[in-house]
Amino acid sequence: MSDVVRVLLVDDQELIRTGLRGILRSRFGFEIVGELTDGAGVVEAAASTRPDVVLMDVRMPGVDGVTATRRLREEPGAPPVLVLTTFEDEEVLAGALRAGAAGFLLKGVPAEDLQRAVREVAGGGAWLDPAVTARVLRAYRDGGPTTAPAPEADVLTPREREVLALVGAGLSNTEIAQRLVLGEGTVKTHIGHVFAKLDLRDRAAAVVWAFDHGLVRPGGR
Repeated sequence: MSDVVRVLLVDDQELIRTGLRGILRSRFGFEIVGELTDGAGVVEAAASTRPDVVLMDVRMPGVDGVTATRRLREEPGAPPVLVLTTFEDEEVLAGALRAGAAGFLLKGVPAEDLQRAVREVAGGGAWLDPAVTARVLRAYRDGGPTTAPAPEADVLTPREREVLALVGAGLSNTEIAQRLVLGEGTVKTHIGHVFAKLDLRDRAAAVVWAFDHGLVRPGGR
């Protein structure tokens, strides 16, 4: 990813998109590469515009954000999705996580928080809005597929636990590498080992696991 974060906006409300354009301006290091009013054309738009992140509303006519996220994340090399919504609906947001979203943010947050969230998700991180994280994680667990009990943290090395805690706190691979004074390749290797040992599907699942096992707490960033 270059210094400029390329963003694809998906929201049915013109007023919201106008506000987002104002917050995600070039002077702040962003470029809006496309806009959609529902999720129907997300896969095609992402393929043609090649964004670093998709900023996705969940409540839209036609194809909703959860369905669009699922379709997009099934594509090889798909960009990460940050869900943005006015609805404090934990079931919907949990569904977005299960569909493969890298995180969620409530509309109305300060501009600086939105900018930071977009940058972190674009850089390979995850972002869970602390205002509703606890409820969303509960809904995520309750509504997810039935699986065997997850392995405990003792299957991880101390370094892998450290890396997972930072993933859970929403740090990108670059930030983790800087924090632990490691190469990014080494961080990716550790994350791969964590995913394999804990049978985690993606980064959002890793964040949920880290919260569930006390490695990080809602609001702890």
